[in-house]
Amino acid sequence: MLHMMDFQVLKDSVYSSPAFVIDETKIIQALALLAELRTQSGCKVLYSIKALPFSAVMDIAKPFVDGFAVSSLFEARLADEVLRQGSAQVFAGQGSIHLTTPGIRPDELEELSLLCSHISFNSLTQYQRHAEAAQTQASIGLRVNPKLSFLVDDRFNPCRQHSKLGVAIEKLSYLDHIQGLHVHTAFSAIDFAPLIKTIDKLQRHFGIGLAELQWLNIGGGYLFGQIEDHRPFVELVKKLNNDFGLEVYIEPGKAVVGQAGYLLATVLDSFVSDGLTIIILDTSVNHNPEVFEYQRQPELHEHVPDGDYTAMLVGSTCLAGDVFGTYRFKQPLAVGDQVVFKNVGAYSLVKSNRFNGYNLPDIYLSNSLRVKKMKHYDYQDFRRQWLAD
Repeated sequence: MLHMMDFQVLKDSVYSSPAFVIDETKIIQALALLAELRTQSGCKVLYSIKALPFSAVMDIAKPFVDGFAVSSLFEARLADEVLRQGSAQVFAGQGSIHLTTPGIRPDELEELSLLCSHISFNSLTQYQRHAEAAQTQASIGLRVNPKLSFLVDDRFNPCRQHSKLGVAIEKLSYLDHIQGLHVHTAFSAIDFAPLIKTIDKLQRHFGIGLAELQWLNIGGGYLFGQIEDHRPFVELVKKLNNDFGLEVYIEPGKAVVGQAGYLLATVLDSFVSDGLTIIILDTSVNHNPEVFEYQRQPELHEHVPDGDYTAMLVGSTCLAGDVFGTYRFKQPLAVGDQVVFKNVGAYSLVKSNRFNGYNLPDIYLSNSLRVKKMKHYDYQDFRRQWLAD
């Protein structure tokens, strides 16, 4: 496990650079917490693979979860493949695959309905076009927008004005012909206040009509490991089950892998520009695109708030905005030194790209006993991507 005291091990020569390191122990700790919540509350846990759809992570999650949440045909295919490995029955108890997405292609619907145990349609028009064909195989639901905004930043707000995500709650007066509802109102929440308010609005709007449903998927967006008191969640899930007979699903993604990912990089060059030391790394924000997308400065292990030396860490591409941020250090960084960005397990590797032809990081799986290289990309991968068929 990559505790603070073990970061020198992380920088050992066993790793190539740049490297994306997945801490298996941290993933298991996060999953064990979710499994305990499942035991206490009776909820069903789905790992939302959009956070990190790496098969090794999904294999780790399999014993702890009831299935996977997916957003596309390719994710559904991968989830099905992982679930079927070593498993005779997929949908018997463990092994559900839940799909919700704003865009379902008509030519993919038949396969999706075969792969997915549950499909939550994103709009009434989508439901009207596709439900009849899908419901022969899958349990059919609707994603509902409860019109409750808990986020200031609309880039992450599912209930923003003119939202594309879900049926506006005022347009749903009855719940005939569907088996479930899907709702998602939070992002990186560290308390359950958004969930409590969301469920309260559903109950006030639908009333006893909720008892007509079989299941309720309350989505993701909650960082369970950073929430100290889980009693409100446990009590809420039990109440939904007791009052309405609902099977309640949660879809954690970042809560599973967010703190379990590290990006290791090596200093290629160092020089001064307009009075500030610039450190060129052998990685780039294209290996952690949310840095550039959301102008977010990632956490750096070597950063010392009161350090005597200040430097801007930047990537090696020609993009002027390929900048991780400005950090402070105990001593100057030299060519060949290594640094580690932490808590980058979610939505980083899955969005990575090869801009300027720079290779993707090697992927390692690490725990307290071993380090194993799981994936290496080479020129042939780049060539296959860009060579015309």
